[in-house]
Amino acid sequence: MSAVAKKILLEYWGYSSFRPLQEEIIDSILQKNDTLALLPTGGGKSVCFQIPALVNKGMCLVISPLIALMKDQVGQLKNRKIPAKAIYTGMYFSEIDSVLNNAIYGKLKFLYVSPERLMNQDFQHALAEININLIAVDEAHCISQWGYDFRPPYLKIAKLREYLHGVPVLALTATATTDVVEDIQQKLHFKQHNVFKASFERKNLAYSVYRESDKTYRILQVLSNEKGSAIVYVRNRRKTRELAEILVKNKIGATFYHAGLNAAQRDERQKEWTKSRIQIIVATNAFGMGIDKPDVRQVIHYNLPSDIESYFQEAGRAGRDGKESVASLLFNNNDIAYARKKLEESFPELKIIRNVYNALGNFFKLPEGAGKDVGFEFKLNDFANTFNMPLLTVYNSIKFLEREGYFVYDESAGHFSKLKINVNNVDIYRFIVENSKFERLLKELLRSYAGIFTDYVNINEKQIARRSGISLEKVFQKLVYLSKLKLITYIPIKANPQIFYNTERLPATHITLSNENYRNLKEAATRRLNALVAFLTNDKECRSLQLLRYFGEKKNIRCGVCDVCHKINETELNDKEFDSIKVQVNRQLSQKPLHLYELIPRINNFSEKKVLAVIQWLIDNGSLLRNKNETLSCDEQLDLEL
Repeated sequence: MSAVAKKILLEYWGYSSFRPLQEEIIDSILQKNDTLALLPTGGGKSVCFQIPALVNKGMCLVISPLIALMKDQVGQLKNRKIPAKAIYTGMYFSEIDSVLNNAIYGKLKFLYVSPERLMNQDFQHALAEININLIAVDEAHCISQWGYDFRPPYLKIAKLREYLHGVPVLALTATATTDVVEDIQQKLHFKQHNVFKASFERKNLAYSVYRESDKTYRILQVLSNEKGSAIVYVRNRRKTRELAEILVKNKIGATFYHAGLNAAQRDERQKEWTKSRIQIIVATNAFGMGIDKPDVRQVIHYNLPSDIESYFQEAGRAGRDGKESVASLLFNNNDIAYARKKLEESFPELKIIRNVYNALGNFFKLPEGAGKDVGFEFKLNDFANTFNMPLLTVYNSIKFLEREGYFVYDESAGHFSKLKINVNNVDIYRFIVENSKFERLLKELLRSYAGIFTDYVNINEKQIARRSGISLEKVFQKLVYLSKLKLITYIPIKANPQIFYNTERLPATHITLSNENYRNLKEAATRRLNALVAFLTNDKECRSLQLLRYFGEKKNIRCGVCDVCHKINETELNDKEFDSIKVQVNRQLSQKPLHLYELIPRINNFSEKKVLAVIQWLIDNGSLLRNKNETLSCDEQLDLEL
């Protein structure tokens, strides 16, 4: 390990030593090896590319799928006085040019981009002028069609290697099965197999699965004695509010969070929960990315997660401080039926997807052959109501069209307006002298925002209005006027999601879906749902062992703290004794059904009391069937082999 790397860790992060595997991963990158790092949620993935990028001259190109995640990491780097920027869909051309110029002239150490940006020719030309020392691919599972969040633009990353010779690639993910691990390395053109994989085992986390008809009652039971912070994940926005209100009525401090809240509300609620001023946050899965709260004691899934990968990642937000924590998952048969129905609805027929594409063009009044690189504000509800289309069908159709690269759907609204002064300070003061009615506004901008002459800065119009004594309406009017004069560039906050066309509008009959973006995805999604259902319904095997096996990790020692292990613990046998008796019982009953008095003498080396305890547990948990003639047999649907 480079002494410089450890010095940087201490200087910028305040730590004197690395977490497990971080040191080995950083060493691999510093030796210019292509590297795949599998680290659990909260395992410190970002440090693995940030440290080597700071050790070497040049800039690290970070490819990330989520705008919110990019903004969060850029903000954290800036707080550490490390120059970083992000380019994402929805930025103005002048804003993008400013960022790229900073990168070309060596003023950045990190540039975050979405995978879609790699297909832009102007961006590709700019990359040739930038000294890039590392390509970091975050959420690398997105490159695999067998993964749970496949994104076709990720397949374009390998093209970078054609003109960035000798630049190593670091791929990072928290969740990947064995097949996905191999696929990531192949798709990124790794020179040789090179994987650093932390164990998926979370020894301090107890997984508990409850089959419940009354989930609300169970939630109140689980949380009534909880003194620490907790996250409750639910399926939809309405339920976040309803459940939070029920918790509050039962004297449990709670609030709710979903993507439909405005930026200020989301920030405030996350901050209140992060600082433990509110105990429970009830949220959709929009809540989670970038959370850095180590003392979460419980994560509860009120509704089913999308798949095991999502569950593992979301549940893993509990107990990052290493202290005992619980991940509870509630389900019933209706949930499983709903999940299967939702899977079918998530893959609309091509005819429906074409109809949605055509309707979008009409909605934006966009003629065929026009619209390339043009963006439109887009409200999903308004569109669905206008064309009388089911909301979920519209949303899923848009996501497939996005995967094929026809356009980009940016669901996030901005947090701040942005502004840059386009002239030098002499010209701006000359303008103030000649136009006194702008003096208070411009002087307030100059006082409040450093770097406004060289880069875009986030501004708060309400704060400017209050400090300058000008009405908010007048502030908007003056900023727009100054922007028209090209004295400044003013980019008002976006209130709504956006759709940006990557190509001109095509005739609907020209819209096609590749196997990679449709059929293969549906097959993979079906396999993942079946795996989730198997996990829910397998209450005979340690939950931790089931999860580890799913991610290709073999282990035989049960966790001892999950719901299944708690039942086994009640037999007062140790693991070795329990498993040995279980194997013998399975072996005897797999040959033919036996009466209890016939079975017990055939189990060797254990007392009758211990054998009876295991048999009773197996009966109680459905692994053994008691037949009409009082004989015992194995449940044919269950494999008891260890």
